[in-house]
Amino acid sequence: MLLKSLITFLGICFTATIGSAGMAHAQSSLSESVLNARQQSIIPIAAFTANGNVEKLKAALAEGLQNGMTVNQIREILVQMYAYTGFPRSLTSLNTFIALLDERKAQGLEDEMGRDATPLPDTANIREIGTANQTAVIGRPASGRVYEFAPVIDTFLKEHLFGDIFSRDVLSFQERELATVSALASLPAETQLRSHLNCCLVVGWSEEQMKAFVSVLEAKVGKAEAELAEKALNAVLQSRAQTT
Repeated sequence: MLLKSLITFLGICFTATIGSAGMAHAQSSLSESVLNARQQSIIPIAAFTANGNVEKLKAALAEGLQNGMTVNQIREILVQMYAYTGFPRSLTSLNTFIALLDERKAQGLEDEMGRDATPLPDTANIREIGTANQTAVIGRPASGRVYEFAPVIDTFLKEHLFGDIFSRDVLSFQERELATVSALASLPAETQLRSHLNCCLVVGWSEEQMKAFVSVLEAKVGKAEAELAEKALNAVLQSRAQTT
């Protein structure tokens, strides 16, 4: 009787272990099928910039280079992050990247710089460009009491964030929004996370890709960040379903 009970117990444990491993593999396969390695690399880079974990950021930066990201693409993410995480986090991440590149160069590794941003014409109206970019990312013209209460924030958003930063074509709108939601999930900033998850869907990421984003966030950043992102994504998907 005791032997039979022991065999049954071991069988249950074995099944549970295999089941957990299977689920983990399924999550990994899902992520790989809808987000390529370079896209996945954006997630921990932005997340660890946001939460200030320099050690993990350094590893994420190295992985990004190994996965085919250029120096300029990674640098662009780190620069953009100051708009969402503040100058201290952005500057720390840039200095971490410089140190990593120096180490790799000393080891004889040559990293591809990649192309820089295309300069805007001298005649460009940054307000008009920023307004158009903002509308494209949000899916409609921006409006709300906050812009009436603090008109200068509307100016900063249109002319600087969506004008100066988003017009730099080193990264696509999709890549920029993926970096943004990764950072917001790690701060955390739940309300803005919901808004930008919706923006992700507006600029072309699919529902499946956003679910893969959550999976990558859990695997490479943390469970708490992934749970927050999943909660926010479910709320966004439910809201969009009700309005269509």
